[in-house]
Parts: sequence; C-alpha cells; structure tokens
Amino acid sequence: MTDPTQALSFGTAAADYDRYRPRYPEAALRWALDGIDAPAQLVDLASGTGILARGLLALGHRVTAVEPDPGMRTQLTSTNAVVRALDGSAETMPLPDGYADAVLTGQAYHWFDRPRAHAEVARVLRPGGVFAPIWNLRDDGVDWVAELSRIAEIGDTAEHLRQSVTDFGDSFTAPEWAELTHTTTLTPDELLGLVRTRSHYLTATPERRAEVDREVHALLQTHPDLADQETLTLPYTTLVARARKT
Repeated sequence: MTDPTQALSFGTAAADYDRYRPRYPEAALRWALDGIDAPAQLVDLASGTGILARGLLALGHRVTAVEPDPGMRTQLTSTNAVVRALDGSAETMPLPDGYADAVLTGQAYHWFDRPRAHAEVARVLRPGGVFAPIWNLRDDGVDWVAELSRIAEIGDTAEHLRQSVTDFGDSFTAPEWAELTHTTTLTPDELLGLVRTRSHYLTATPERRAEVDREVHALLQTHPDLADQETLTLPYTTLVARARKT
C-alpha cells in the first residue's frame, strides 16, 4: 500500500463516506463481470464501507470484503450483514488460492503497491477470473465541478487513469476499458459533506480544512448555476478497467 496516512484516513469519516460517496451504476458492474454468471464468488478489495459490495450483492453474487481500515469495516458490517468483511490489503488477502471468480476494487487501485497487489490478486483468482478496478470520477467538463475539484485538490481524471494503468502484470490480459455517465443529486450541505470525505481534507490541518470549507461555501453562493439552489446535480463518469487471469 502506498501513502498509508492518506489511504487509512477514511475510517474517521466512515459514516459520512458511506452516506455521501456516489454509488456505481449497475451497467458498469455488469460490464466488469461480463461472462460471469450469478451467483459467483466475488471479492470487493479495499472495500471501504461496502458501497461496491452492495451493488454486487444486488446482482445476486456472493461477496467477500477485504479492507485494512477497522473504522471502514465496522461501517460495512453495520449495513451489510451478509458480507464477510476481512482485515487485509491488496498486497495480503486472507483468502485461499483460486478463491474468487472476480476481484473488484472501487476508488482504491491508486493506493496499491501494484507489483505485489497484481501477484496477490492473481493468486486469489481462479483461471479465467476477472480483475476490475472501478472509479467514479466527477465530470470536470462542467465549470463549477472543475472549480470544486481545484478547491478539494481532486486530481484524478479518466485520461490520467487510462495513461497510468497500462497493465496488471504478466498473469493478466491487457486491460479493456469502459466509461459510463451518471449523475447524483445533492443538497449544498451534502456537497460539502462529500468534500469532507476526501483524503486530502481528512489529513489536512484544521486551518486548511477551514479554508476548503470557506471556498466551497463561496462557490455555492456565487456560481450562477449553484446560488439559491436547493439541490445540485453532480455529473460523474464511471471508469472501469477489466482484465482476465491467463
């Protein structure tokens, strides 16, 4: 795992993370699992509060969650009684060889020690099994969303991820990619709540957090598309990479 301070910062805000972070479109999950019929045995790796796991359960699959942060695991088990939540990481999963038909990870691949994680995922997958990282990314083509990303220090984009994720090691086929668009509806307070679940915010000084809060409030009050609005539509692109174990 890289940058453990930020990677393990989310547990202190686990309830808000689960409340404010967007869900994954069903179509994105079905694309990731193309050819894998339910009920299959899936692993939600770096599962956080189980947002991805719930989407996979809704498709009729069995899900085992692996998550290193105890605060996130506690939140997950409080809302997902049928998911087995294990203490582990992408580099060390407490699962036997050939356990899973697919390993998926939501919003977390960039935290992994990639060579070690690729080998571990390959170990846990059955032959022909799928590895699928997935990301919900804000649409920075909308000017106020781009300004929000600047304020909250959100730098991940679909183009950057496609360029930085070129392969998953010798045990996997070359990744295929899919992009789907969707939106979420938030109140202004919920938008601020979403920003407060970002790792840069959670690990910032109190002074920096106050500065971010002020800038988000100013954006909400002054931008012509946001001022005096009771609800806001936040556009997303869901990016999925899919590779199979050879």
